[in-house]
Amino acid sequence: MVSPGGEMIRLHKWREQGSRRRRMNLGLLLLALACAIATGGAMAQQQKRIVSPEVINHRVTFRFPAPNAKDVSVEMEGYGKPLEMTKDESGVWSVTTDPMEPDYYGYTFVMDGTRLADPSNALLVPNQLEPGSAVHVPGAEALPWEVADVPHGVIHRHFYHSRVVGDDRDFYVYTPPGYNAAGKQRYPVLYLLHGYSDDASAWVSAGHANAILDNLIAAGKAQPMIVVMPLGYGAPEILAKGWGGPADQELWQRNLDKFRDALLEEVIPRVERDYCVKTGREWRAIAGLSMGGAETLEVGLNNVDKFAYLGAFSSGGVSEDFPTIFPGLDAGAKVKPRVFWMSCGESDHLLEPNEKLHDWLDAKGMQTEWVESPGAHWWPVWRRNLADFLPQLFQKGKAPESDSWTQKVQIQR
Repeated sequence: MVSPGGEMIRLHKWREQGSRRRRMNLGLLLLALACAIATGGAMAQQQKRIVSPEVINHRVTFRFPAPNAKDVSVEMEGYGKPLEMTKDESGVWSVTTDPMEPDYYGYTFVMDGTRLADPSNALLVPNQLEPGSAVHVPGAEALPWEVADVPHGVIHRHFYHSRVVGDDRDFYVYTPPGYNAAGKQRYPVLYLLHGYSDDASAWVSAGHANAILDNLIAAGKAQPMIVVMPLGYGAPEILAKGWGGPADQELWQRNLDKFRDALLEEVIPRVERDYCVKTGREWRAIAGLSMGGAETLEVGLNNVDKFAYLGAFSSGGVSEDFPTIFPGLDAGAKVKPRVFWMSCGESDHLLEPNEKLHDWLDAKGMQTEWVESPGAHWWPVWRRNLADFLPQLFQKGKAPESDSWTQKVQIQR
């Protein structure tokens, strides 16, 4: 039996506990409400304020929210050095460029030494090592790599297992406007190669090659053609070494050799089986940038019986032991490329080795067309190279007149 005093004590404790629970629940409710208001307010504020990139009067403003960062900059195509950003009171970093020539420009943020894509920009540039973002600076006149109101070709993506390399991989195929898989018309083919760190989509996603082809074909400046864009790694494990991969000479050469075998033994036979293409060297071209330029040279110059047109843009990774790499080149050779086009940016770190190779090829009687472009090792140069190279392909006589986009626009800063 409980005494009346014990009942009073227990009732008092029950009331005290209930009061504590109510105070605790009220405190948790207020804390949750404060967090929701703070989070929602911050998100709303951030969504309202963070517009990046923003293009006004050809100037680009970049913004990056990082209140705890110590240093943030932008590395951008078209600029020779990083753009240092400043932080405002809300923790948003920003910087505005000088007026930019109309074009597409790739860029990445560098926050305390770490490279990052722009979280506020949906226009991404795929890359195996450093994915980035892109900004479009429009102009009064359309450029060849901008989508225009003309008939458009189609991009096809194919997957296959490579017995040569031992992996599953892809390649892309551009078919020109009016292409009919069941038709009788057959087309010449350009094999277009990407650079180190890129993937097979690079010439479409960053190079806008499909728009260049659409516009030049519509203007009568380039022949309708099929363009094949394969994955350029014969030894994909080279990417595990990052930017140091090309320095491993044995691995680099295996990468080039296996790519050559995959191209000649797998990709070309598949394309000639599945598409309406003309066969024979007179209807085959090969071109590429950086690593793809080296692959173009090693595959094309050592197989002039298979490719009549070569384009090497800013070639990288070509050994200077030229006689060993190109043993069959001879000034008296009966079979030579109909068009052999080499280029490099005036500010490119690869300019000197490309000049050495051009001089050696010239001494071998290769009749190489050499072009130095304004700019460095970036896509604004290579888009212009492609726009100038395409009109020279598969022409019976003289190539049609076209603007020299390589020389027309100065983009170096």
